[in-house]
Amino acid sequence: MTMNERKTIDLEQGWEFMQKGITKLKNILEGLPEPQFSSEDYMMLYTTIYNMCTQKPPHDYSQQLYDKYRESFEEYITSTVLPSLREKHDEFMLRELVKRWANHKVMVRWLSRFFHYLDRYFIARRSLPPLNEVGLTCFRELVYQELHAKVKDAVISLIDQEREGEQIDRALLKNVLDIFVEIGMGQMDYYENDFEAAMLKDTAAYYSRKATNWIEEDSCPDYMLKAEECLKREKDRVAHYLHSSSEPKLLEKVQHELLSVNANQLLEKEHSGCHALLRDDKVEDLSRMFRLFCKIPRGLDPVSSIFKQHVTAEGTALVKQAEDAASNKKADKKDVVGMQEQVFVRKVIELHDKYLAYVNDCFQNHTLFHKALKEAFEVFCNKGVAGSSSAELLATFCDNILKKGGSEKLSDEAIEETLEKVVKLLAYISDKDLFAEFYRKKLARRLLFDKSANDDHERSILTKLKQQCGGQFTSKMEGMVTDLTLARENQTSFEEYLSNNPNANPGIDLTVTVLTTGFWPSYKSFDLNLPAEMIKCVEVFRDFYQTKTKHRKLTWIYSLGTCNLIGKFDPKTMELVVTTYQASALLLFNSSDRLSYSEIMTQLNLTDDDVIRLLHSLSCAKYKILNKEPATKNISSTDYFEFNTKFTDKMRRIKIPLPPVDEKKKVIEDVDKDRRYAIDASIVRIMKSRKVLGHQQLVMECVEQLGRMFKPDFKAIKKRIEDLITRDYLERDKDNPNMFRYLA
Repeated sequence: MTMNERKTIDLEQGWEFMQKGITKLKNILEGLPEPQFSSEDYMMLYTTIYNMCTQKPPHDYSQQLYDKYRESFEEYITSTVLPSLREKHDEFMLRELVKRWANHKVMVRWLSRFFHYLDRYFIARRSLPPLNEVGLTCFRELVYQELHAKVKDAVISLIDQEREGEQIDRALLKNVLDIFVEIGMGQMDYYENDFEAAMLKDTAAYYSRKATNWIEEDSCPDYMLKAEECLKREKDRVAHYLHSSSEPKLLEKVQHELLSVNANQLLEKEHSGCHALLRDDKVEDLSRMFRLFCKIPRGLDPVSSIFKQHVTAEGTALVKQAEDAASNKKADKKDVVGMQEQVFVRKVIELHDKYLAYVNDCFQNHTLFHKALKEAFEVFCNKGVAGSSSAELLATFCDNILKKGGSEKLSDEAIEETLEKVVKLLAYISDKDLFAEFYRKKLARRLLFDKSANDDHERSILTKLKQQCGGQFTSKMEGMVTDLTLARENQTSFEEYLSNNPNANPGIDLTVTVLTTGFWPSYKSFDLNLPAEMIKCVEVFRDFYQTKTKHRKLTWIYSLGTCNLIGKFDPKTMELVVTTYQASALLLFNSSDRLSYSEIMTQLNLTDDDVIRLLHSLSCAKYKILNKEPATKNISSTDYFEFNTKFTDKMRRIKIPLPPVDEKKKVIEDVDKDRRYAIDASIVRIMKSRKVLGHQQLVMECVEQLGRMFKPDFKAIKKRIEDLITRDYLERDKDNPNMFRYLA
């Protein structure tokens, strides 16, 4: 039959036919014996709706069918679903709800198919909620609204049972909580407001109760184990039945109650808190502490501050130990202070190794702990021991490692590793310039007196220092090492020159080390009247040097020279290894048997200090080459000296040491002078770029600029500013004396 001849279906009769299909569907859902829908059944139902919606007005029943669609759900829920839920409680009610929700979804799926034509045209045209949504909304408004509070309580009660160790049906909870999510139809509001908020509140209360007991009863490590276990279980809970979006909120609650609330009490527990764990090297517990506290806001602050206190205390104890040892040594009048300080530096290195490993391993390399370690070391590394600054101690320590016959017998690898560590410590020292100066002085001695054990190590530490402190820090030292290589080449060509010019023979074996003035520490020169034999040497070398270069001036530094003399004593002839000063003094006795203090002084042209050291080394020390009248232990200006012909010793060759001058004062003066220049330069640099600047600002920028090499003293900066004003580099502002202006 054609379209226009189609028989009009009226509402009553059409709906009655639909009603049969809906009843059949309900029976299937209720589990009553009904045959399944065949495709014919389905097509009939679908077509009926299609026809009723496409008849000419007034027989287009789309609106009425849309309403009836909703009513069929409401009727079913009211008559069947709600009564079955109201009579059940707790877990049984949850099971029934899960079953009813599953059925409801099936029903929505089928009915939406029957009424599909509505969705396609009617609803789209009128912007009405689609069928699927209408079906779900019915359940939400009738079932969910009535029951969600009871459901929430039942679920939370099961979660608490599980926390107490009971077995519960996790799959059931997962299904129930899915309802809270699905009922939102793409929004999480229902899950969050009707379930999650209460669950989080309950969680907080639960762990707050637990924490109150545990913090009283448990040691810090036990408490942390429990906390870690709880967090693991809550994560597991999310994985099994809570929505994944709950994880961060849930863990935050647990962390807050177990850790934040009790942080101080936990970390400061007397016999087991953070201090105790550090004291007893409980690496695993400390790692756990880091893992737990890094998760809470500012949680690591107290841990790192305890770490800093602990390291500072350990370091300060080492300083005190070294101080005590040094003052005992002073009482014994033995000069073993050097050894003591070696031990001290060694111990500081060990301390650093130990706690750096803590920072890397327990505290996962976290910047907060690197900072704590640095600040702790800065505290005690700048204290110094027994009147020696740390800068000097470190320089001496390096010297002992690098010089021949130093106190430490180490393999090459061990030396490299130790030097690496010393340079790390240097980072904590505020007076790096002082270290540099002491180091340079000692390096000079190693190089000039052939005391350096190994060139490679010398260069290697300079590379390390350069990386740590920058190029200008090491440029002079690198120059010194290079100078020695050049000096050796120079000596070789001098020896060739001598063999080619027989007239130029100095009569003595002569080795000259030529150095570049700018690289080396400053030494006194031109102070000694040389014996004739030596003057000849100087002239020969000068002639040779003229052949190589015309533009360089040689300055002789006798204070660093050495000589080997033959001493003809009555018992036997011996070789004496002495300094150039000592040699010059001894050679005077070839032409006089007896000389007074003042005669020696005049003939050598030296100062009192030099003469006293010199004569003391030859007449009052271990080897008495000269006899002194009167035979006292001290040299005075009225003494007389004569050659001791009776002198002898079991060795054929002896070295007569000249007591070293205390260089410390000179080093400190030199560094102070350099600092004045550095501060001046820094102030001028800053003012040149800023033109006008307040006092406070200028001082701060100056400290900032110079901090890499030394900590400038505020008073010193102030003094330099005054000085620059008098020298017309800056001027004070007329109206504001705290403002400075740069004068170009």
